[in-house]
Amino acid sequence: MTTAPRILLVEDDARLAQHVRTFLERHGFRVHVEHRGDDALTRFDPTAQDVLVLDWGLPGVDGLSLCRALRPRFSGPIVLLTARQGAASEVAALEAGADDYLAKPVRPRVLLARLLTRLRTSVQVDAPSSPTPAADPVAALPGLEVDTHRREVRVDGRLVSLTTAEFDLLRYLVAAAGRVVSRDELSLALRGVPHDGLDRTVDLRVAHVRRKLGDDPRAPRWLKTVRGAGYLAMRS
Repeated sequence: MTTAPRILLVEDDARLAQHVRTFLERHGFRVHVEHRGDDALTRFDPTAQDVLVLDWGLPGVDGLSLCRALRPRFSGPIVLLTARQGAASEVAALEAGADDYLAKPVRPRVLLARLLTRLRTSVQVDAPSSPTPAADPVAALPGLEVDTHRREVRVDGRLVSLTTAEFDLLRYLVAAAGRVVSRDELSLALRGVPHDGLDRTVDLRVAHVRRKLGDDPRAPRWLKTVRGAGYLAMRS
């Protein structure tokens, strides 16, 4: 990305919003702030932002509902900020279309690291252990095509809609077809954090991708779970 990344920050705590905005702007971002979910929804321009950072507890329209409403209109990364804990909140955030989430209180340096990771992986998977990208932008398994330039996925010629995070995960696995990829590798490559053994984000995203592809985990066509090891994209 050659220009300064554009961030829409929707946070009702004015003091926190200003603190985060100042920090991110010092690191080269352009930040627009909204304080209400309903205002952000009304004024949203999908062509004016590269990434969205949404607080869960917003007035007007809460962050989860806002994420769900904006996801069909926005293909870039969405990060949800939340004081909620537990697997149910994690599942709700991912089901709403969030690519990542951070617990409050927000640590600006951690948010910065997550944003850089999300922006990087939304353009190209880039990690020390990632497979070397092929010259052909279309990675394919029998009946499945992943076009990295158009960021499109097709199953038997039918276009399948994936979120940014789901596309990046599928692209990574398909690029490593024939090799078992651990949860730790996926978490580091796609989220910038190691897998702690309890975080179910990777597993949930694989489940979402499978459902959208129509891939039965009991008799997988493309994505196989290797118990205790990780996931395998099968060549045939």
